[in-house]
Amino acid sequence: MRFIFVKLHRPPTGNIALLLRTRDCFPTLAPRSRWPRGQWHESARLPGRPDLHRGSSVGAVVEVAPELDEVRAAEVIGSFCLATDLAIGLPFEHGLQSTLVAMRLAERMGVDAAAAKQTYYGCLLVWAGCTTDAEISSELFADGALLKYFNPVIFGSPAETLAGIMKALADPDSPPLVRAVRGAARLPGAVRGHQRHIVAMCEVAEMLCERLGMRRDVRDLVRGFTARWDGKGTPRDLGGEQLPVALRILHVATDATFQCLLGGTDHVLRLIRDRSGKAFDPDVVAVLAEGIADIFAFDDSGSVWAEMLAREPGETLMLRGAEVDRALAAMGDFADLVSSYFIGHSAAVAQLAGAAAARLNLAPRDVVSVRRAALVHDLGRVAVATSVWNKPTALTADEWEHVRLHAYHTERVLSRSAALTKLGSIAGTHHERLDGSGYHRGVTAPSLAMPARLLAVADAYRTMIEPRPHRAARSPEGAARVLAEAASAGRIDPDAVAAVLGAAGAAVPRMARPAGLTDREAQVISLVAKGLQTKQVGHRLGISAKTADRHLQNAYAKIGVSTRAAAALFAMQYGLTSWGELPIPDTGQRS
Repeated sequence: MRFIFVKLHRPPTGNIALLLRTRDCFPTLAPRSRWPRGQWHESARLPGRPDLHRGSSVGAVVEVAPELDEVRAAEVIGSFCLATDLAIGLPFEHGLQSTLVAMRLAERMGVDAAAAKQTYYGCLLVWAGCTTDAEISSELFADGALLKYFNPVIFGSPAETLAGIMKALADPDSPPLVRAVRGAARLPGAVRGHQRHIVAMCEVAEMLCERLGMRRDVRDLVRGFTARWDGKGTPRDLGGEQLPVALRILHVATDATFQCLLGGTDHVLRLIRDRSGKAFDPDVVAVLAEGIADIFAFDDSGSVWAEMLAREPGETLMLRGAEVDRALAAMGDFADLVSSYFIGHSAAVAQLAGAAAARLNLAPRDVVSVRRAALVHDLGRVAVATSVWNKPTALTADEWEHVRLHAYHTERVLSRSAALTKLGSIAGTHHERLDGSGYHRGVTAPSLAMPARLLAVADAYRTMIEPRPHRAARSPEGAARVLAEAASAGRIDPDAVAAVLGAAGAAVPRMARPAGLTDREAQVISLVAKGLQTKQVGHRLGISAKTADRHLQNAYAKIGVSTRAAAALFAMQYGLTSWGELPIPDTGQRS
């Protein structure tokens, strides 16, 4: 189907690009062959919209498969919830199960539609701020200590909470007396720091929720998570019926689901009854106690993702256009919070990768996909302890294995959502290399399309010019040299390197092609590998068929082959086939 890109001078919500059927909206347009390449066609008018056509312009006709630029909010937020499971150290889909427990409670209590929606999104996002101050926590507490000792007593008595913090402070490898002394010495500072941490965590959660498209009532719910029924939480003296019913349900659902991990439903019943009238609303506790068998009925062998989506109350909330970008950027910032060394990394990689994709003239939808995948490419970082990321010395084999898996975790977090799976497949490849030396899969060039190659180079460049605990930042020139050497060695794509460095404003060093091919010979081989005849290759590149054949014969001699099939195999082996996927710009020069 043929479409036209239209740039409106005065659209309702800023400059946008519309895809309109040529024959329906522009029956009198000049033929495509008469449109100057890369220029705007100024004579088009939007039928029936004289208020918009003044100053409007129409771009060149292109063949595209339009994609609806909208995503269901529950899919994005559900994926975010999976990431918080990894950050805290909880089983995958634990947050989704907590949400289902909350919604089953809300249904039995007969809450109104607004409270049900507040409960649903609030429970999915309750731990949105869990990566806040991760560095400070890693310095005070051993890996996993807070989950083991503090999380079980979050809703306990003040004495239980204090004891949990003290246990988390103690070094598990030290003798009992040493642990007690160290814990007592650290306790005052830890308590003060923990109080500040709770405030910061709630503030960050509220800010992230806003960027994820949540209404004020959901943001208030997340920010007020530390309140209690008895008024002894934060803020003080706020409790009882003053607390939104959604918050009271959320308290019981989150704690009960966590306690069920520790000791089953009998343990849950004992604890929530003990906390009834203290941290918890007695009415919510009574509803849970009465129907606990059904409320905690889960098939442990399957995913609860589909049920989570089906439980969304009311009208389905959608994110569109810039809302999708804001939500994905929030997820990237959530991941970057695990270490001060990563602050701003995901956004910077996204900007660079998107600009590089545009320089390579990728299809508009691919430019968007690269940029959005870059926003969330490091989401799996949260599954690795901050102490590992901040380690100033060499990593152990076990630590390296955890680091290598962060790309896998990124892909898995996004794989549950049908709308985000494509982004996850690109994001999960950001450490792959053309020669198979990357991770987590160790795939080679034929499996890596240009979007994946661009993201890998953009991430590598930004990482090198940022400081890390074990090294200082490289200069842009130094990073460019490293990338050029890697491209010449066949590890990363030379065209991706050139595009990324160009987008970054850095000089592009000379890069050797495989077997000593020139850039033009590499282009010819890639197009031949795609099945084009010599005449078609020449037309595609803007050169004569005779010149194309000369390049082809030179390339055959350098590669050491004499057939197209062998040349195609070489092109796949060394990652040259991406040229066949890209519109090659006409430079106006002949070879």
